[in-house]
Amino acid sequence: MSGKSGRSRGSGPPKRGLFFARNAGRTSLKQDLWERPFVAEQKASTSIEAVESGLAAQGYIASRQIATAVYLSQQIEKPILVEGPAGVGKTELAKAIAAWRGMKMIRLQCYEGLDEAKALYEWKYAKQLLYTQILKDKLGEVLGGAQTLHAALDQLHDFGDVFFSKEFVEPRPLLQALEQPGGCVLLIDEIDKSDAEFESLLLEILSDFQVTIPELGTVSAIAPPTVILTSNSERDLGDALKRRCLHLHIGFPEQRLEERIVESRVPGISQTLRRQMVGFIHEIRTLDLKKLPSVSETIDWARVLVLLQASELDTEIVKDTLNVLLKYEADIEAAAPQVTTFIAKAARSNVFG
Repeated sequence: MSGKSGRSRGSGPPKRGLFFARNAGRTSLKQDLWERPFVAEQKASTSIEAVESGLAAQGYIASRQIATAVYLSQQIEKPILVEGPAGVGKTELAKAIAAWRGMKMIRLQCYEGLDEAKALYEWKYAKQLLYTQILKDKLGEVLGGAQTLHAALDQLHDFGDVFFSKEFVEPRPLLQALEQPGGCVLLIDEIDKSDAEFESLLLEILSDFQVTIPELGTVSAIAPPTVILTSNSERDLGDALKRRCLHLHIGFPEQRLEERIVESRVPGISQTLRRQMVGFIHEIRTLDLKKLPSVSETIDWARVLVLLQASELDTEIVKDTLNVLLKYEADIEAAAPQVTTFIAKAARSNVFG
């Protein structure tokens, strides 16, 4: 999918200040600003539908809100911060975008204590030591007959920076993403598990798709990556990071959308059983549980019911497989007395639509 400029990702190096460059020679910048919304309005609806169908082809059933965020992210080259409970499809969204667009996905899994050596780059110390040994063996040639210490230092000065050149850099996920010639999808997963200090490392990348390495200077993206950050909201993220991203919250889907998701991921399930089980799960989510069943548990339960050759829900099979939906014993004990009631409600919903 292309934006208004017609430039596809990977067609060449990114051009900073491109908006103003495009307006060079126009009779009126104000006129251009007025014209752009109307052009976008004509294409946006169709393009958002293309995103929906493209993701659906990869097995990801996206809501209109999700498809709109993905479309806007492409058009304005802005990262998406995806928040929501675990298991609702945040990470899967990045995978689906990469598969749909035929791009490499680079994943950075965040955790407490993550630093630039693991996320951005690291020096190849073994290679540097080997180079030191080679330099030592060739020291006479390098010094070139220097007669004084000052002259020798001048001769060595030209070789000093070689130790910190590009060939001695071991790129980690963030730098790898900037170096992809055809662009990529960069998934920064569970950013809320990292330290607040790590957010500062990301700010330059998220705003300008570049990073400054003291020894090498500024490294800009060959083609701006599509950046997806996910968060389970375990801690509040900084305003500086949020300001650089589009915000997208993925919650538990409404029943019809969740049925479509199950149909896509578990095609062998019958329509009756699919509606009953999704209706039952929506009833379960009304309880005050430690962890409510998410979409990932819905899909797992659907696969289990198909494996057990269930044609419809009944009390026995639900109680036998409740541990697939609920991950804490206290939650299972709280839900068990409600199973019969919830099955009946799900069955009525199935009959009356």
